[in-house]
Amino acid sequence: MSHLRTSSLRVVCFVAFTALPGLVLLEGKDFPANACTLLPASEVSKVLNQAFESPSRAWAPVVAPSAVKGTDCKYQGPGGSELLFRIYVETSVTVAKDMFTKLSTRFGPNKALEGAWDEAYFDSRHALHVRKGKERYFLRLKPVGSDVEQTERHLRDIATWVAGQL
Repeated sequence: MSHLRTSSLRVVCFVAFTALPGLVLLEGKDFPANACTLLPASEVSKVLNQAFESPSRAWAPVVAPSAVKGTDCKYQGPGGSELLFRIYVETSVTVAKDMFTKLSTRFGPNKALEGAWDEAYFDSRHALHVRKGKERYFLRLKPVGSDVEQTERHLRDIATWVAGQL
């Protein structure tokens, strides 16, 4: 009888330590305390083919009375170039979707973009707005330069990287 209890306990422990951690991983990734770690300067430098410094971090503006605070990550590059990565984490997917839709009317005309996210668009100033789940993020490169298609391609590549981290 004692042998049966010991064996059962071993099976329970085995399942708890091998199967349960895998189930926790299926729930999704935890959002980092420092949102700027979602986009390392090394990735920005690689995509933009220029050396960018580690980002400075600040609170992003609150865009509506009921909205959450976001994080601004500013990456400085050569010759005064700058990439702004702004991210907000809403309380739910529904809230994020509603806010994304509401804000999209402010920046038009917009050009929809398919990718590794739920919805995205380039605004009239060639900045990229993305929603994936309950996260909304924004990427703007200054200056845009004369090759708008290349700028948009770079922003799409960076947005794809970020989407993979969420």
